[in-house]
Amino acid sequence: TLLALAPLLSCLLASSEAKVFSRCELARALQDFGLDGYRGYSLADWVCLAYFTSGFNTAAVDHEADGSTNNGIFQISSRKWCKSLTPHATNRCRMYCSDLLNPNLKDTVICAMKIAQEPQGLGYWEAWRHHCQGKDLADWVDGCDL
Repeated sequence: TLLALAPLLSCLLASSEAKVFSRCELARALQDFGLDGYRGYSLADWVCLAYFTSGFNTAAVDHEADGSTNNGIFQISSRKWCKSLTPHATNRCRMYCSDLLNPNLKDTVICAMKIAQEPQGLGYWEAWRHHCQGKDLADWVDGCDL
């Protein structure tokens, strides 16, 4: 029984360590992880994406009607990318969805980079397509002393 509760407990522990980044704090962290220019996307693209998916909140979890979840600062879906309590779901990032709630962002960035390698790139995220794609995003990193 304890093993069955482990993913739930890890999710609760991760969310107790929630962090809501400031815009510039997130920009610096994502730059440190090498996302500026990754697959042709600017640092501003990534910051814009994080804002419109989670409001820069590492503990954000959105529950879908089909039982899947969108997790972390980039709202990465359990349908395809991470392991949740849903049996037989694909886990292309090879991690638990609760790992995507960690404020250190390492697992989140690794998984987001895998998603960006897909043919649609950041277009995978509806929020990026609607709010960031093709727009002047300079304000997202302006004044951040990068």
